[in-house]
Amino acid sequence: LRSPLPRQLCPRAPSYPIFLLFLPTDSHTQYERVGADVTMKCGSMDWDAAVTWTANGTDIDESHLNGSYLILKNVNLTQSGQYSCYEGSSWHLKYQTTLRVGTPPREPVLMCRSNNYPKGFYCSWHLPTPTYMPNTFNISVIHGTKEMVCEKDAVPKNRCHIRYLQLFSTVKYKVTLTVTNPLGKNFTTLTFDEFAIVKPDPPESVVAKPVPNNPRRLEVSWQNPSSWPDPESFPLKFFLRYRPLILDQWQHVELSDGTSHTITDAYAGKEYIIQVAAKDNDIGTWSDWSVAVHATPWTEEPKHLTTEAQITETTSASTSSFMAPPTTKICDKGAVVGSGAVAVCWTAGLVVAAYSVLFI
Repeated sequence: LRSPLPRQLCPRAPSYPIFLLFLPTDSHTQYERVGADVTMKCGSMDWDAAVTWTANGTDIDESHLNGSYLILKNVNLTQSGQYSCYEGSSWHLKYQTTLRVGTPPREPVLMCRSNNYPKGFYCSWHLPTPTYMPNTFNISVIHGTKEMVCEKDAVPKNRCHIRYLQLFSTVKYKVTLTVTNPLGKNFTTLTFDEFAIVKPDPPESVVAKPVPNNPRRLEVSWQNPSSWPDPESFPLKFFLRYRPLILDQWQHVELSDGTSHTITDAYAGKEYIIQVAAKDNDIGTWSDWSVAVHATPWTEEPKHLTTEAQITETTSASTSSFMAPPTTKICDKGAVVGSGAVAVCWTAGLVVAAYSVLFI
């Protein structure tokens, strides 16, 4: 007979301690205005039940209790947080709420603009002051009697785009933005025609360079904004402003075409700051200013100290300062006697002459 196979031993499952989690019987979020008096009930507990309250894990003094109710006077933003109510000495969690203290929304700020005419326009919005509450925005766009779709952007979240269905329309657009939060709601409305909101983005790649051998000129060039879709059919004009850093007053030049300009009245050797704005030739408003660029006109290189004029000047100064050596004697005819003395005087004269030539 064959021997039976050995019994396979199964490993024992590891044992873990068991924790009992006491969940509250009621939990929610409570929204309150700044400055309000807030009352919180401990769930379904009776008014005279013995309870303990905590705020963000810290015990709340019994002076804030009215029976089992928690009373908070004139709440402020710092009192937002998680509030918990425990039953008697058993410390069973009976109730939990998240208190959010904030304000209802004020009238929102709404702006609509076409920076890619004639494709369409976009609208963006924000609140003038924070509410410290979750806010919901709803926007409606009506052209005449037709409601249009405003496609919301993923980033930024407070913006949406509208495509023109009909160009050169004289019918006005009406855009209404409504904001709602748990404490209230508010709205604002804009009414405009399509030409009034055309505003290009600023020109791009602005460059300023000195002009060689011209100490009062600067050559400035730029490019159309990349967001402007058709500069051939809808050309832009430009506005150039410039000033030296030492002055506060700008000088301006309006250009009907082209993407370059030569400044001819710059101060020699002074650093300049330069910006450019753009606008459709016929409609809309000027863009914001471009990013500022700096440039300094051409300046002549200083001459070296060893110029020809300076060499001549130095040589002349050395010659004119020559004085006869103190040992040289000038001949006096009345004092000379005999031919030998004459020869000595001529010899002294030749020495003086040779010495002078040596120093020239």
